[in-house]
Amino acid sequence: MRLPGGFRIGVDGLIGLVPVAGDLAAAGVSLYIVAQAAHAGVPARVLARMVLNVALDTLVGAIPVLGDVFDVAFKANLRNARLMDAYLNRRASH
Repeated sequence: MRLPGGFRIGVDGLIGLVPVAGDLAAAGVSLYIVAQAAHAGVPARVLARMVLNVALDTLVGAIPVLGDVFDVAFKANLRNARLMDAYLNRRASH
């Protein structure tokens, strides 16, 4: 969803608005992305960075108000998708 000023907010940001349960549900979806990356053969170093993104998003996201703003700005799932795509593209080009 596009907000005024050109900001975009995804499902993670919307789910995160629900205290505690929303943050846990968003973390579950985020970890599913990490699991898919592991299944695709992404190396442990990249997976660790992805898990760190999820942990940071979940921990900071749990802080009322500030966490919601952080969720919208940080976009852990988009970062993780880019990490996975970058690795898979490098692997495919070799």
